Amino acid sequence: MRIAINTRFLLPDKMEGFGWYTYEISKRLVLNHPEHEFFFFFDRPYDKSFVFAENVTPVILRPPARHPFLFITWFEFSVKRALKKYNIDLFFSPDGYLSLGSNIPQVNVIHDLNFVHNPDDLRPLMSWYYNKYFPKFAVKASKIITVSEYSRKDIMQQYDIPGEKVKAIWNGVSDVFQPVNNHVKEEIKQRYTGGKDFILFVGSIHPRKNLKRLMLAFEQYRLRNPDTELQLLIVGRELWKNGLEAVSINEQTQRAIHFTGHLSLEELAKVTASGLFMAFVAYFEGFGIPLVEAMRSGTPILSGNQTSLPEVAGNAAIYCDPFSVESISEGIDRLANEPKLREELSALGKERGQLFTWDQAAQKVWEVLESQLTGSRQNV
Repeated sequence: MRIAINTRFLLPDKMEGFGWYTYEISKRLVLNHPEHEFFFFFDRPYDKSFVFAENVTPVILRPPARHPFLFITWFEFSVKRALKKYNIDLFFSPDGYLSLGSNIPQVNVIHDLNFVHNPDDLRPLMSWYYNKYFPKFAVKASKIITVSEYSRKDIMQQYDIPGEKVKAIWNGVSDVFQPVNNHVKEEIKQRYTGGKDFILFVGSIHPRKNLKRLMLAFEQYRLRNPDTELQLLIVGRELWKNGLEAVSINEQTQRAIHFTGHLSLEELAKVTASGLFMAFVAYFEGFGIPLVEAMRSGTPILSGNQTSLPEVAGNAAIYCDPFSVESISEGIDRLANEPKLREELSALGKERGQLFTWDQAAQKVWEVLESQLTGSRQNV
């Protein structure tokens, strides 16, 4: 059979959530199923390292799809023509977008519906696109995959989709996330925080990640603990200007907050394992991969208590109300000042982290795709 995959987020040195999901799943699909042909649809020149095996045919479709009007052009014209040209049996889209004009079976991954619940978190045109087209994609899809039971129930409720159409499959985590020795920890601390212990945040700098409240909570913690040298290290790419520079915090706290920008996977793994603890207090997440990365690394977690995060972190975190600066600050205080609690959470996290693997996720994704490959080929 011929399976096309939307791989437009496979971008060297720019991989974020969608990109890593696409990479980890599509690589395993290709390598585990050499009996099938795979067509990777890119929207710009691709890196040859993303052509994982001989059963992959890379295809560049124009124009680059990085704007709502270009999304429409790419999926409704370029993708539709390519599905017909290459006689594709099934289209798999890891970022949720589908070709509404094509009649072949299509499976998409809708990671979450933040744009439904918090439309102001996005630029107006992006919010318009998501809220206009994703309901259509949900109806169009032969099957929908999502990444948590929380998101599954949310998709069913928001789009009135029957339960049997939506499958929750947890994300995995790269094997590079492991505990590191004290020598590596000291090197990382010297590199980023002048040798001082740090609280770690990992994620794109986006409103729903709740960084403003985290920074204010960090300031509150420092005011209650004036002798602390604890730092806050923020790892992630700024998606657009989010006004973090307008957060009103004192100069001493500002000097204790450090931004790294995007890090390579190997460097991120070392940083994750070197944090005193992770603070991941997003108010909306479909999954929250940094939680699993922290668990695998033996790093204790302060997590928000909303949406999918308790489902993922389970007993390997302490929780706070992400809408309360005081609640976040109290969580920081506990983890900063209770080494026994950190030790307990580290052990629980290492155990729970084993539940999340890309091999398992890819196998379950394949089962969904395979169920749609049966029957006679339909015309595009």
